[in-house]
Amino acid sequence: MNALLAFGAALLALRLAGAIARRWRKTRRPELAAWAWSLTAYAVAAAAIAWGEAAQWDARAFRVYYAAGALLTAPLLGCGSLLLAGVRRAQALGLAYAGLAVGVALAVPVHGAFAAHGIPPAQDHLAFLPARLLAIVANAAGTLAVVVVAIRSLRRRPVGNTLIVLGVAAAAIGSGVAGLGAGGAAIGIAVGAVLLYAGFTFSSRPAPRPSP
Repeated sequence: MNALLAFGAALLALRLAGAIARRWRKTRRPELAAWAWSLTAYAVAAAAIAWGEAAQWDARAFRVYYAAGALLTAPLLGCGSLLLAGVRRAQALGLAYAGLAVGVALAVPVHGAFAAHGIPPAQDHLAFLPARLLAIVANAAGTLAVVVVAIRSLRRRPVGNTLIVLGVAAAAIGSGVAGLGAGGAAIGIAVGAVLLYAGFTFSSRPAPRPSP
């Protein structure tokens, strides 16, 4: 059941990422590209949970899950928020960070035995440096960027920004609380993906022109 829930969450997140990507193709707005990649990473994290629950967790499934869920999702969300706020340097910074995160995820040693089911705690399988420290710093920075941009533009986009913040909270709960188990994490990912998509699409609507 956990594998099915995670697989369904992966399909949902990937479907929503595709919808955001189509909006980017029409508008070429850089924040939409960052958000699409963030939801894609979210989908990959959910797919890794399905992989681990169906075939038993090992270093490969854990490495994919950690790269997508712990290292990429929140930082790319923050990159999209900064781009929405007009910080164009965030695009190059996001690309550089994504390359660094993928490199760390591929190179870092993974140790310890894995349980057959349940999302493996990072502290049991990864050293603090560099992977866990990078995840802590990058997730904190990405979440801070989302919250700060949302608060600064709350009057202009109250509904969209509130949905994005709620989506980030659901993502943090679904990905970070091991006590929920794989099924609870999958549900959190699905809820987070829906909230984020709703916030992205609402925030990307053009503001109505004032009446003369």
